[in-house]
Amino acid sequence: MSESHSGSNRELVVDTMIGLTRLSSLHRAIVAGSDRMEMYLALRRRGFVRVATPETCRIATAQHAVGLITGQNSLQAIEAALARISPFLCTSAAVAVLIDSRESGFCQKIRNKLEQMGFRIEAGVRCQQGLVLSACRQSFGQMESAA
Repeated sequence: MSESHSGSNRELVVDTMIGLTRLSSLHRAIVAGSDRMEMYLALRRRGFVRVATPETCRIATAQHAVGLITGQNSLQAIEAALARISPFLCTSAAVAVLIDSRESGFCQKIRNKLEQMGFRIEAGVRCQQGLVLSACRQSFGQMESAA
């Protein structure tokens, strides 16, 4: 019973991330984090065939419209996953991050890191596995050319 309950929670997180990032089958998505293969397989089962992980992409060419980070439980792990997928994301990319820590100030630290990387926070949705935070970097290309 707990296995199927855990599976349904995982499916809810996948659904939430898809909804928040507005991921469609036409988008390229990159998945990072300790549960990246589970997320990758869940997306493939749903018909998203343009999904990859940093390990399966040969060259970081900024062609992915969506980045998903799941399974992390420390600030350093989430920051590392963000840094890992950032070169793969296009200038108008959306990201969703599963935050499973209840540590005081943890969400604010993640928000700050996303903002430092040029993302604007759009939404946060609570689910049983934690908080799914979504952000978009619509003006990242303008910031890059101004720098």
